[in-house]
Parts: sequence; structure tokens; C-alpha cells
Amino acid sequence: MSDPLTTHVQYVKGVGPYIASLLDKKGIHTVADLFYHFPAYYLDRRKLDTIRSLQPGKESCVIAEVVGSATRMLGRSRKRIFEIVVQDGTGIALLVFFNFSEKFLKKKYPQGKHIFISGECQMFGAQKQFVHPDIEDWEEGEETGGGILPVYPLTEGLYQKSLRKIIAGALEHYLEGFEESPYSVRAEGDSKVSLKEALLKVHSPPSDANICDLNEMKSVWHQRVIYDELFYLQLGLGIKKVNFKKEEGYQFQKSEKLLSGALSLLPFELTGAQKRVLSEIEIDLLKNEPMNRMLQGDVGCGKTMIAFLSSLIAIENQTQAVLMAPTEVLAQQHFINLKPLAEKLGIRIALLTRTTEGKNDVLDELAQGKIDLAIGTHALIQDNVLFKKLGLIIIDEQHRFGVMQRARLKKKSSVCPHILVMTATPIPRTLAMSVYGDLDVSIIDELPKGRIPIKTYVFNEKMRARAYDLIRRELEKGRQAYFVYPLIEESEKSDLKDAQSMALELSQVFSSYKVGLMHGRMKNDEKDGIMRSFKKNEIQILVSTTVIEVGVDVPNSTVMVVEHAERFGLSQLHQLRGRVGRGAHESYCLLMAHYAQSDETRFRLRVMEETTDGFKIAEEDLQLRGPGDFLGTRQSGLPAFRLAHLVRDSKLLAAARKRAMEIIEDDPDLNHLHHHLIKKILVERWAEKLELAEVS
Repeated sequence: MSDPLTTHVQYVKGVGPYIASLLDKKGIHTVADLFYHFPAYYLDRRKLDTIRSLQPGKESCVIAEVVGSATRMLGRSRKRIFEIVVQDGTGIALLVFFNFSEKFLKKKYPQGKHIFISGECQMFGAQKQFVHPDIEDWEEGEETGGGILPVYPLTEGLYQKSLRKIIAGALEHYLEGFEESPYSVRAEGDSKVSLKEALLKVHSPPSDANICDLNEMKSVWHQRVIYDELFYLQLGLGIKKVNFKKEEGYQFQKSEKLLSGALSLLPFELTGAQKRVLSEIEIDLLKNEPMNRMLQGDVGCGKTMIAFLSSLIAIENQTQAVLMAPTEVLAQQHFINLKPLAEKLGIRIALLTRTTEGKNDVLDELAQGKIDLAIGTHALIQDNVLFKKLGLIIIDEQHRFGVMQRARLKKKSSVCPHILVMTATPIPRTLAMSVYGDLDVSIIDELPKGRIPIKTYVFNEKMRARAYDLIRRELEKGRQAYFVYPLIEESEKSDLKDAQSMALELSQVFSSYKVGLMHGRMKNDEKDGIMRSFKKNEIQILVSTTVIEVGVDVPNSTVMVVEHAERFGLSQLHQLRGRVGRGAHESYCLLMAHYAQSDETRFRLRVMEETTDGFKIAEEDLQLRGPGDFLGTRQSGLPAFRLAHLVRDSKLLAAARKRAMEIIEDDPDLNHLHHHLIKKILVERWAEKLELAEVS
């Protein structure tokens, strides 16, 4: 008998083919997906206010009638705002929108329409107003209250009322078929709350619930669901690690020649952190079980050199090594930087990308074992790429690859190869060990000696002349600069500056210097040509989109300008800043912020000004963005968290990990009778995402 929770959402009452297609855009395909599509927040409609009684700074809810609407300019700026005037018989208020479609809002909220308005009341002079409030339709005769209402993430064409009704109906009809963890794996203190009850109450809180606890995900029902999520993640990762260690792998001997030879040829001494990490990797490679290690470290800390030195151990043991990077630019840079050292050591090195010249020759030599180290992109995982004896896989910027892509590379060896994955997104050690529980973790937390900290400044449009003066002084010294834009070309839907038009403008502003343009729509050979010219200083100013975020290394570049910095996240800003400061010259990062910023945006930009420490930035980014976006869980292959937040829920994470490890230690294959249900749930809901075919 099939699990009722796997029923396709199309067959749920109130859905049908059209609504199912909308739900599909939100990743909702089954009844279980409906259950786990949780409210983003809750509205408290247990008490309605009148416009007259509204208090500034207080979250309120009113029912009002639309009187009229209009677009106007904000002061002397070019910024347009849209205002809807509403009244309820006790007073008048404004609903204000800064990002809007005038046509949509005028059609959606015509004169005479009655609406529910929820949000924080503000005062603008003597006028009460709501900025970007939550609005829902209200029909005359409809109940004015409504208790506590869930507010779900939507997509265009999908509305709160209909989604609430669909989810409520699904819970009523299918929840009895929901199988949950036994009491033994529940969070301490919450054992009286079943997962069924928790799912029901998260979607439909009782009228006496604490609204703050609900919105902060601290209710006992939220905590129960969060623990369940974290427990199965930890269980799956733990089993994956145990199973990986069981595989037949290569046991290497200590590298006596190549490693010492390479270290003697380096024009610098490894940092203490690099030496420590290289030792950790070497110990793994000499064991009789496969290595599965994550190497994390800040931009410019020397991860690539450690990866190369690690590959020498594999090569001296008569196996091949492969380094896979997410972009051709990065793969080519690794190849160019490592080739001279490899040739001095007698190492046969090759580049394999989609556009590699002489690709067939490279493929033949790889299959015959004539290439010791292959560096490339996704091209390495194609079916026609064969290795004679693959001993070590190194994956750079691992969060940009899906778990299945990594698995395809691993399957190119009949014996389980050693695996080293690298990331420039630093994660606190305890967090990394919990989230990437199937990996051992090494951290390079020290930058090479002599690196000068990059000076970071936030500028607005009025300060542009000062920014250009700084850039001009650097260009006069023979240095180079990057300008990064969020768009390739001008857009009717946005007034953001774009790379194409700004490249022309900058050519006039800096008329004595050559300006180049690079973006993702260009062919690879075009991008390669631009980068070669920039590295040779034939181009002094490179205008680009975020295609240069990773892998561009030009030590002579000393200025990074990020336009519309308010649009970028902390990690991305830090990666972009890392393109400068790679030489012996003082470098600058200029963050051009254009519009009135939110508190969060101002905080982000202030963090960038105050620190260049990638670990501190990563912690702040994790707090701001939440774990799903921060970790790139979709790319990494980890299941996306529905409710859990790795910082906020750190205590639950620790408890879930502890319980999962106890179960694995007692029964690593989950074969005990009292673990059958846990095993069934793990396989059905998580095995595919965690690549846990072994458990089934």
C-alpha cells in the first residue's frame, strides 16, 4: 500500500491541474510537501484596530476602504513611490510602496474595495501610514476577526486564502496517514507533543497561542518539527560517513620525493595553518580507508596550493588526481598557476574544459594514465572521460556542484578514491561538523605573510566624484580596477546601472585608459581574451557582472568597485572584494550604495567596512540569510531546511546530533526491529537527497 503522503498534490481537494502547476513552482508536488510548506510568519487578527486608534511603532490590523491611489516623486529625488489612500470611518491612512508595479496595484486595489491591512503603523508628519503592509481582500459580511492566520510564501497566481484552505483540507484528510518518529528520538522536554500535533498547530495555531513565539519559531510545535528535521539530517549524514569509510580505498605510502621537492621549489614558506592542514590530509591518505574531507578557508588563504601538494602524494603512489572547478575561468587559472611547478617536478598536467583544444588527445592520455593531474570543469564528469587509476578527487567551490555530479566523478574509479572538497565560505567549525556530518573538516584560518588588509569604504551617489578620484590615483600608479554591476544591460523593469552602458560611460570618464567588458553571455573564448588582456595590463578597467566573483587573480588590480552594493549579500561582497589585495600593493573596495537602505542593508555594508575576516563575515551572513541560502544546500546536495535555522536552533541541532550518533553507534545499518520505522522514514524522505541508497 502506497504512502498517502506521496499522493500528487493535483488530487488534493481544491487543487486541480492549474493550481498544481502553481504549487509546482514552489516545490510542492505531494501531500507531504504541502505539510512541510510552512508559514513564513503569522498575523494576529484576534483584535482589530481602527485607524484612529493606531499607535506608531505598533503592529496593527485594520479593515479599511480604498479611497484612491497615485504615484508621486519622493522629494527632489528620482525615486517614485505609490500611495493608496484608505479610510474606515474613524480616520485616513496611507499605504506606501517603494518597489511596485503601478498597473498591478491599481487593478488589485480599485476605489471602493475593502481590504485587511496588517503591519507596523508609522507617522510621516501628521499622517499615519503603513509601508509595504500585508494586504488581503475582505468582503462585506465576512468575519472581521479570524484569530491567528498563517502567511505562506506564494508565487504569482496563488493567493493566501486559497492556499490556507488547501493545506487545512490536506491536513484534515491525510494527516492520520503520517508516520512519525518513535518517542525515543523526540527532543527532550517536548515528548508530549507528537509530530502530527506539531504539524497541525504550526499551520493552524490555537487562539491562545503566543504570537511572538510563533513568529520566532519558538513555539513547542515549531521546536518539535525543527528537531525532527535536524535529527534525520544528522542520522543520514552519520550513516553516509560510516558507509563511506567501509568502502575499499587506496592506502598510500608517504611521499618521499614529490612533496619535499615541491616544498623546496616554492618561493614562499607555507603558513602554520597550511602546514597543519596538509598534515591532516596526509594522515588521511595513509589510512586504509577513503578520505572524505572538507577544506575551508578564506579568500586567498592558499587552499589551491594545499590541494596541489595533496595530489602529489596520490601521484607518487602511481594514481591520478583530478581537480574540478565550477567555471572555466577558475579551472584555467588553476592550470596556469600550477603548470610551471608541475613541470619542474616532472608531473604531467592537463586542462579539460568544454572548449579545450586537442580534447581527444587529452582524453586518450587520461585513459592511458599518461596524465597525472587533470584540472577542469564539469567536462570531467562526461561519460567519455576515463581514468586509468583515479586516486584523489579534489573539488573546488564544492557548494556549486550537486551531489550527483560529485558521485559521477567518484564512479570513474573502480576503487573508492580519496575525496577533498574545498570552499571559500568559512563556517564555524562546530557548525560545519554538524551540517557536513559525513565529512572531516580542516580549516586554514591564516592568510599568507605580507598581505595588506583591504580598505573598504561605502559611498553613495553624491560621493561618486570622490570615488573616481581614488580610482584615478591608482590608475596613475599603473594599477588596475574592477567595476562590478548586477545587470548586463539596461532593463525597462529596473533603474539599476548595468555593465554595458556603464562600460561606455567609464570609457569617457577615464578616457586615458582602456576599458574592457566581460559578462556571462559572452562566449568562453571572448571572456578568455578579455582576461588575458587584463592580466597583461592592456586593459586597465574591467567592467563585469559577478562572473568574476570566483577565480580571477590579477595581483596588479587594487580597486574593486561594486555598484548597487545594497543588492548583494555579505558572502558575495566578500568574494568580490577578494579579487583585489592579492599583490604587494594597498588595495581598496568601494561599495556604491544607491537607495535608502533598510536596517539589514546598512548592517551588511557596515560589517564589510569594519572587517576583512571571512569567518566573522560568514557568521554575520549566516545570521542574516539563514542556513538554506548561506550553505547553498540545493547545490551541495543537502536537503533544504524548511524550519530549522542552524544558529537559532543550535541547541536542538546538538541534541539531534547526539541522539542520531547514539543510534548509529548502536545500530549503524538500522536493522534493529525498533529502528525499522526510523529507517523507513529516512529512506522515504531523505535518502535520495543525501545519496543514501546503501540504507535501503
